[in-house]
Amino acid sequence: MSVAQFFSASGPLSELIKGYQPRQPQLEMAQAVGQSIKDASALLVEAETGTGKTFAYLAPALVHGKRTVISTGSKNLQEQLYLRDLPLLLNASGFTGVVALLKGRNNYLCLERMNRFMLQSHQQDTNLLADLVKVKTWSTSSEQGDIGELAELAEDADIIPLVTSTNDNCLGRDCPSYDDCYLIKARKRALEADVLVVNHHLFFADLAVKDTGFGELIPDADVYIFDEAHQLPDIASQYFGESLSSRQLFELCKDMDYVYRAELRDMAQLGKACDRFKSSIQELRIAFNVDKGSGSWRDKLRDDQMKQSVARFMEAMQLVYEVAKLGLNRSEVLDHCFERLVLFKSQFEKLLSVDTAGFSYWFDCNRMQFSLNITPLSVAERFASEMEKRPAAWVFTSATLAVDQKFDHFAQLLGVTDAQTLLLKSPFDYAQQSLLAVPRFLPEPGGKNLAPVLAKLLAPIIAHNKGRCFFLCTSHYMMNELANCFRELLDLPILVQGEASKQALLNEFIDSGNALLVATGAFWEGIDVRGQGLSLVIIDKIPFASPDDPLLKARMEDAQLKGLEPFQHVQLPQAVITLKQGVGRLIRDVEDKGAVIICDPRLVSRNYGNIFLNSLPCMPRTRDLTKVTEFLQHLD
Repeated sequence: MSVAQFFSASGPLSELIKGYQPRQPQLEMAQAVGQSIKDASALLVEAETGTGKTFAYLAPALVHGKRTVISTGSKNLQEQLYLRDLPLLLNASGFTGVVALLKGRNNYLCLERMNRFMLQSHQQDTNLLADLVKVKTWSTSSEQGDIGELAELAEDADIIPLVTSTNDNCLGRDCPSYDDCYLIKARKRALEADVLVVNHHLFFADLAVKDTGFGELIPDADVYIFDEAHQLPDIASQYFGESLSSRQLFELCKDMDYVYRAELRDMAQLGKACDRFKSSIQELRIAFNVDKGSGSWRDKLRDDQMKQSVARFMEAMQLVYEVAKLGLNRSEVLDHCFERLVLFKSQFEKLLSVDTAGFSYWFDCNRMQFSLNITPLSVAERFASEMEKRPAAWVFTSATLAVDQKFDHFAQLLGVTDAQTLLLKSPFDYAQQSLLAVPRFLPEPGGKNLAPVLAKLLAPIIAHNKGRCFFLCTSHYMMNELANCFRELLDLPILVQGEASKQALLNEFIDSGNALLVATGAFWEGIDVRGQGLSLVIIDKIPFASPDDPLLKARMEDAQLKGLEPFQHVQLPQAVITLKQGVGRLIRDVEDKGAVIICDPRLVSRNYGNIFLNSLPCMPRTRDLTKVTEFLQHLD
């Protein structure tokens, strides 16, 4: 069966989907994907919302019957593909191969850690114990061991990291529960699959594992498809670099302390060495001298207080190393702890060599934790070499890949050359369904008291619209300021990112029917509210990354050294893609209608404003907020 027949009005989809109508953009994309599979070539596709890109890449892969890896941007999209879209298309295509889903290890119950935690349960608080009972009860009947099956457990529950494993604390083949391990079973199914659904983090984790020579997570394939591909360059940077966090170090101390108390009680010196190590980690956190934020690790290392804290940290780490070495071969857990300690020592020594060219050295802190990071300034060469190693079809798609109708920025970041490109407009009628406003007389971003000005100006419109509004901010500071202002001005439910889990906030927003959700990064993409439950999206300003971001600074300096203009080649394209994601929250279906307000006069006052406007869907535009009110008035 050809791809055209598959999507025709009388094809198999028409028999399975009530009211099925062929979509020309979907067929164009499916045929392009099919050609890429035949030619084993690269394809870049921007398919705006409503194109039906999921079916457009899945169907050709199944019709051609090639071994396929599909990588998505999120766990939610992974599950949607595997549980909803793939079963329907498997039925339509008659594909009989093996299909599997593989998530990251922190999604699978670790029987060994659960059993160990149960032995320590007398030391735990009642909330943790209640969740432990839920996990234990569920584990007796679960076949997959996927924590996501446990619906009554919050997605950010404190119990989850205690009953799942990390690369650091997994005992591997030495684990007493190795033969029953859910993760090992899932990985075995993945390696045998003809169609495998993963996510971007897992895909790059697999590349990192293959680099070490210790096996693989994902099989080599004939077809690689990346949905939400705009996320790839940043995720690749994380995995092609290195990171060491205080959380990893504290976890190591906790595991070694467990060994001393439960298995090697004659090694009191190990407990004392761990206590000293924990103190040195806490001292290192204090030496950053910031409550929250990120910065240059290279600059921070010049600080005298940091130098002293680093010296004490290294002494304490060396002491733990010497003491732990005395207990080797007496405990499997301690042996694995020692391996982690050796790795962390090596990583920290690398982190002190801050003058290696081509990398950014940076730190990130919250109130209690810190992480130290080495990130490559470019992943293009590395990713291009991975593509060369695997002669296959490489398909990259997203609703937001192009900048000013061109794919150059994405292709250069990822090192993709000689790729076919396809730009597909949405079938939605934006001219009738939407309105874009850039209000007059607003101060430029960065001025004082901007939040009260915006809140006073926009509260009447939000009230008139009966909530049903996302206010997307570019910083946590602006988010919190606006939330406080709106709580004084509006008699509506005001939901704020961080006050509950992302899913809980989204559920409350939909259920209330009249809420204002004030949010930042997490809600700019991957959120799908269809119908008139969301009819107004407001964006505080153009989402340029913070100039204080150490990785951005390093990339801009690198661009300058190459003779490129940093703003034009680094900041601007990234901001365009982010803005497109934010605006894309509004129209999600053919029946949706609503308005977008972007509170940044630079869209019309600066030359680069046209690049943003030309990259957005073709929405009618106004600068008059009364026109927005009139437009919204006619929606109900």
